[in-house]
Amino acid sequence: MSVRVLPDFLINQIAAGEVVERPASVVKELVENALDAGADQIMIDVVDGGRTMIAIIDNGSGMSRDDLCRAITRHATSKLPDDDLLNINFMGFRGEALPSIASVSDMTIDTCNGIDENGWQIDATTGVVRPSDWESGTRIRVQNLFAKTPARLKFLRGDRAEMMSVLEVVKRLAMARADVGFSLNNKWRFPKNQNLLDRIVAVMGDDVHGRMLEIDVTSNSSNMKLTGVISEPTLRRASSIDQFLFVNGRPVKDKVLVGALRAAYMDVMHAREFPLCALYLTLPTNAVDVNVSPAKTEVHFLEPNHVRSFIIKALRDRLSQTMMTQPHVGSLAINSRGINSVSPVHNHSGSTFRMENRSAPVKFDFGVKSDLQTVRDVLFPFMPEHRAESNESPVLDSTIVVDLPLGRVVGQVGNKYIIAQKDDNMVVIDQHAAHERITYEKLRNNKIKTQPLLTPIVVNLREEDVSAIMSIADEMKQSGLVLDAFGEKAIAIFEKPADWDLDWESVLKSVADEVRVNGHSAQLGEKLHLKLANWACHNSVRAGQKLDMMQMDALLRDIENTERAGQCNHGRPVYKFIPMTEIDTWFERL
Repeated sequence: MSVRVLPDFLINQIAAGEVVERPASVVKELVENALDAGADQIMIDVVDGGRTMIAIIDNGSGMSRDDLCRAITRHATSKLPDDDLLNINFMGFRGEALPSIASVSDMTIDTCNGIDENGWQIDATTGVVRPSDWESGTRIRVQNLFAKTPARLKFLRGDRAEMMSVLEVVKRLAMARADVGFSLNNKWRFPKNQNLLDRIVAVMGDDVHGRMLEIDVTSNSSNMKLTGVISEPTLRRASSIDQFLFVNGRPVKDKVLVGALRAAYMDVMHAREFPLCALYLTLPTNAVDVNVSPAKTEVHFLEPNHVRSFIIKALRDRLSQTMMTQPHVGSLAINSRGINSVSPVHNHSGSTFRMENRSAPVKFDFGVKSDLQTVRDVLFPFMPEHRAESNESPVLDSTIVVDLPLGRVVGQVGNKYIIAQKDDNMVVIDQHAAHERITYEKLRNNKIKTQPLLTPIVVNLREEDVSAIMSIADEMKQSGLVLDAFGEKAIAIFEKPADWDLDWESVLKSVADEVRVNGHSAQLGEKLHLKLANWACHNSVRAGQKLDMMQMDALLRDIENTERAGQCNHGRPVYKFIPMTEIDTWFERL
């Protein structure tokens, strides 16, 4: 069979199969073109889920007659001025979108650049150009999508489903550019120059109010910057629908970024739940390749492991910030050689303590050493070291105000919940969840106990599996597994986490498979987390266990200084604030 060059219409339809998957793909490509044209107001109209008509109107720079004619030819673009594919600063750059869409629909374009005497209109099917009364910007109308390719048309879903897909595309583009106004069917509106947090609420829903944590981290060594917001661990979804990830302003669905997000939340959220986020990663254009797929939703990083580590650390550091702020000079009395008995300060806030003199040691048993020094350290670990001990009687020599984020303990309910008061709020603390988080963090911060092996465990693998595992050997060492290549088709394990008796052949094969697909593996980290979490759960204060006031105070003060204090290892909330005004409504005190 002889080799022949395919006709243009067939080439365009093949390209359309890569670029135009459904109506949402058309909207994405055309809106990206509008953004590249400098538009700050974009209107999208969709009829019958996009199969009947899609219209995009923008107030961008428009096109001249010659540019309009070239725009519908293959691989014609204004976005590669220096022909450098490693220096791409535009959303669209392939020059495939317009001819591909035109090959599977009836498309007309009206445009005006503000320089020509009039606007211009082109029929993309016939190529005929005529003068138009269009005054500024560009309007693109795509009608009868896939009418020229009936086989593709039958694979479209119902109008409602296709409309929801279009909405998701618009939301992602709206999150990418909060400075641009978007309107979809005059129903979903995102005003231009909208505050990012306001746009996040508009896109994700009202339940994110006050529950998003801001991220702003820069890596000077690699010129990377990560900004945006992530959700508190107790705010989650059943799917990844509200995860918005951007690389140099481009919405992406990248496995490196998704894997880093999952790893950062691993010990505060269940694996089947998903955090919310809007994360914007900025890095040099030569460190990322956006020319990976025709749909431009995937990217390749020059150093993916470095990017992943940077994101994980940035998110974990933000999630690990404690509740406690620095103490301020004021009115908490504390003896300089030891703490004293606790009694409440009678003020309106209910959020500080006064320590009264008491020289006898306090008996205290809360899973730690029962001595006065331990009680002092647990209750107020942020206090400065005391002076050298002496036989003198305790002397009150300082007065310090300490903010207590969880307030003052009032009592215990059902031997399960601790009730406290903080300002005009009632605080309910789950004692088991609180102590479980404290115990887990102490375990996690200790060095992993490993077991050196007298005789290495040798696991036979395929050569490609050995290469994959050795590429993350340093990462596996952090989980307590020390190994090295044993020839070309085997791995030797020289050190493993203590008390871990696993089927190492199965584990390493799974790790290798994950590395080849994602470029990294979180399996060992997840296994370590599960082991520590189970131990912490079984060795913490239980629901139903009665605590005295001293123990409850100690628990609250400790959780205030514990990382990721808002939720236990399984993602359940540790405490809840109930405003007094809400309680008043229960009793009709309006």
